[in-house]
Amino acid sequence: MYKILIACRAGVGSSLMLKIKTQQVIKENNFPIEVEHGSLDSLNGFNGDAVETVIDVAEELKNKNLKCDIIGIRNVVDRKEIKEALEKFLVSKEK
Repeated sequence: MYKILIACRAGVGSSLMLKIKTQQVIKENNFPIEVEHGSLDSLNGFNGDAVETVIDVAEELKNKNLKCDIIGIRNVVDRKEIKEALEKFLVSKEK
């Protein structure tokens, strides 16, 4: 089971919608993923596999050399985009 933190700067707007849509995709596809939700401050204590966030925040995080994968999403309500991103993440973990 993989653990993903879904976060945005404040942890209340875009990340909450992204969390809801991501949970729907996980359930529909039976992905071995559990999610946590929070603000970027949650990264300090996060000990999981990836951070899923909006694309502009993802670009910022990629420059911080985090130990976890960064998944950037352009449209937080696009379940097709979320599914493709999660599939890509899962494939990368199989290697």
